[in-house]
Amino acid sequence: MSHLDHTPSTPGKFKIDKSPYYSRTRWHSSVAKLTLWSFLFVALIFLFFYRSPSSSSNNPPSSDPSRRYLASATWGGAAWEKRVRTSARIRSRNGFSVLVTGAAGFVGTHVSSALKRRGDGVLGIDNFNDYYDPALKRARQALLERSGVLIVEGDINDVALLKKLFDMVPFTHVMHLAAQAGVRYAMQNPGSYVHSNIAGFVSLLEVCKDANPQPAIVWASSSSVYGLNTKVPFSEKDRTDQPASLYAATKKAGEEIAHTYNHIYGLSLTGLRFFTVYGPWGRPDMAYFFFTKDILKGKSIPIFEAANHGTVARDFTYIDDIVKGCLGSLDTAQKSTGSGGKKKGPAQLRVFNLGNTSPVPVTDLVSILERLLKVKAKRNVMKLPRNGDVPYTHANISYAQKEFGYKPTTDLQTGLKKFVRWYLSYYGDKKPAVR
Repeated sequence: MSHLDHTPSTPGKFKIDKSPYYSRTRWHSSVAKLTLWSFLFVALIFLFFYRSPSSSSNNPPSSDPSRRYLASATWGGAAWEKRVRTSARIRSRNGFSVLVTGAAGFVGTHVSSALKRRGDGVLGIDNFNDYYDPALKRARQALLERSGVLIVEGDINDVALLKKLFDMVPFTHVMHLAAQAGVRYAMQNPGSYVHSNIAGFVSLLEVCKDANPQPAIVWASSSSVYGLNTKVPFSEKDRTDQPASLYAATKKAGEEIAHTYNHIYGLSLTGLRFFTVYGPWGRPDMAYFFFTKDILKGKSIPIFEAANHGTVARDFTYIDDIVKGCLGSLDTAQKSTGSGGKKKGPAQLRVFNLGNTSPVPVTDLVSILERLLKVKAKRNVMKLPRNGDVPYTHANISYAQKEFGYKPTTDLQTGLKKFVRWYLSYYGDKKPAVR
């Protein structure tokens, strides 16, 4: 089994000899703005209700994950501070000191590992929630600890903790990957999306704006912001005012919030719209992951089709390519221009698509898995439900190519082969070796 099955390849820093390119998101119409800001207003009202004493008094603490993680986080002490500083120490010339939020997550683990291997100082933070099996997050944590990356257990809404970390470490960059993920889960637990994707983002930005020096921030938006847009491939200049899910709406709200903090406080902000990321150490709620699990167990898998028996396809992007995009964004991020909460000049504001540019029908994904697993899938074809999923995604990556040479290199067949090899190793399924 190769090392690549467990951790991504390590791209070096991107060195580009060209003038800085400034891009600011174009906000399309007053109606679109009103719609989005109305959502923000309603979301904040909901957040207030969600966290109010009256609501918490009617429910035990354990029923509210966000409150539970805030209450249970423990940190501090001389030994803890030493571990924090050691993890964040830069070990290469011109290296960065990076705070990675959501470091025990799928993308967070791979990005943290790549940053550490090239000599950057890396400190993670994660609340290890139970949206999916926390044991997988703990295994990722152990993987990072072996490479010298500490993950502080805490919530990004814990402002006191964030301030403490910034007091100890002068972070040059923040890679903000913490979020409540998943499109369908929003119908079950909408409050978790407001708590993490809106309130959590604001809490982080509040601490960053007051930091001296202010860090440059790269953060995870989502391709979901394109929503009901039918123009493909999706470009950063396309409209994003028709979200198809609450998850997408919170990510679009995040882009509006980023614009605000950039405009008022001079924070350098780069948003990354990820397109269906997959690979080793992935998320169990993603189709490729639970398809693999259910195929091996002999269970039927749902194959969705669009209206009029249309094809459902995704721009599947392998994790190593996403890591390259994350590091390229960090390496080309300009410094924030504020200090102590006061803006001193215009700051960089960017949004990039990070995809593979080659949409693949989900039926083809299943066929590849069947060949790799040597098991025939039990396909249950059904109509695409109205739960926030969209039938088609396709990334235009020309902007990222221009700015930092982003070029995905892993096709779905190759990427799934690496994922299946990791899956069989990690879960111990006794199946023929993947060749």
